[in-house]
Amino acid sequence: MKLEQIYTGCLAQGAYYIESDGEAAIIDPLRETQPYMEKAADRSAQIKYIFETHFHADFVSGHLDLAQKTGAKIVFGPNATTEYDKHEATDGEEFKLGKLIIKVLHTPGHTMESSCYLLLDENKEPHALFSGDTLFIGDVGRPDLAQGATGMTTEDLAGTLFDSLRHKIMPLPDKVLVYPAHGAGSACGKNMSSQTWDTLGNQKATNYALRADMTRDQFIAEVTDGILPPPGYFAANVKMNKAGYQSIDKVLKRGKVALDAATFEAIANHEGALVLDTRSEHEFVEAHVPNSIFIGIDGNFAPWVGAMIPDLSQPIVFLAEEGREEEVVTRLSRVGYDNTLGYLKGGIQAWKDAEKDTEVIPTISAQELADKINEGETHVLDVRKKSEFEAEHIDGAKNLPLDYINENFKEVDPEQELYVHCAGGYRSVIYASILKARGYHKLINVAGGFKAIAETDISTSEFVCPNSGK
Repeated sequence: MKLEQIYTGCLAQGAYYIESDGEAAIIDPLRETQPYMEKAADRSAQIKYIFETHFHADFVSGHLDLAQKTGAKIVFGPNATTEYDKHEATDGEEFKLGKLIIKVLHTPGHTMESSCYLLLDENKEPHALFSGDTLFIGDVGRPDLAQGATGMTTEDLAGTLFDSLRHKIMPLPDKVLVYPAHGAGSACGKNMSSQTWDTLGNQKATNYALRADMTRDQFIAEVTDGILPPPGYFAANVKMNKAGYQSIDKVLKRGKVALDAATFEAIANHEGALVLDTRSEHEFVEAHVPNSIFIGIDGNFAPWVGAMIPDLSQPIVFLAEEGREEEVVTRLSRVGYDNTLGYLKGGIQAWKDAEKDTEVIPTISAQELADKINEGETHVLDVRKKSEFEAEHIDGAKNLPLDYINENFKEVDPEQELYVHCAGGYRSVIYASILKARGYHKLINVAGGFKAIAETDISTSEFVCPNSGK
């Protein structure tokens, strides 16, 4: 038996490769199919099944392309209605994979089709549970995403999740390994560990949602407490995973077109394409194409694209570090942005060589901000999450989280000079770039963010631990 977790940090997502006797199965694949096919080919194995734990909201799965290219059967659990051919498994149904068996455990609650897959070894003993978004390490799946599709309340879904955990998962042996679909950083839960797998026994001992003495009402109250609104692209990704999408090959071919400066500008001006700059924040603030938006490839790129760009059909042209153009198109497609029309060949230097204008984001150091504050009235905008702001912030700062910029930007006075910061300098540049493109020209970025600010004498609130309340 070969079992491998394929973890993608940008999405905090775990896909899985399982193989026995030349037969392979993939669980929750990402959009790009080549890595799975190459892995199977290297081991002379045939991909037989593609198991989906549920209709994912935070990424577009690769099940359709992978099935088309390999002939593998797509398997969902009960209640999964799609617009393409798949096998809708029944609760308890078993699938033979070489000497192994993969058993379906229907575990509704996160969504109503949510299912876990229990791997039985050659002796038919439970070995591993692929728990999808039903059970995470340190948390469970949020129960609010399927309200529209089911007509159920968040509390109804939370109660259903409680029953699934108690009746289907917790009775399994403590030695069973738990492999979830996500880890820390995903918006599919609220308290996930950075650990990407564990034993079920340890989760029973440490996961707040699996307490043995927990009542159903307590579970509902604790699981639903503090859930933040989901990112805007979630519903669109669910729709794509249900209905289907373009082949990744077509998306890559269209997106990897090299454009000269004149063509790049024409597409942006006449076809309404968004200019997306994926370089580092340091490069962007020094020189960028006018009206371009910064979302750096080396940050949490795909989730921020999903949160910042409401329309998945939005035409996009982009700038990238040389050699990373395909990576940008691939990572955009992972969250459903398939209308990428090419990149600026030669990058910002080619733009300058074509004698086209560039713009900057005024940027100061944390110490320079300290000097400004000491000199007199200074307005500071903190774009971190509310929980980060409440933990510690500059005295008198205003908090407008980047996550909700499309709703909160109207609270920014375009005539007021604002010093913008986040935790480390990435999100503040996203925020400043978006507002600059909307006509706000008095935002000054603070390099290094709150991490650098904390090393100065700037007065801040007393630190409050986000977890303990102390």
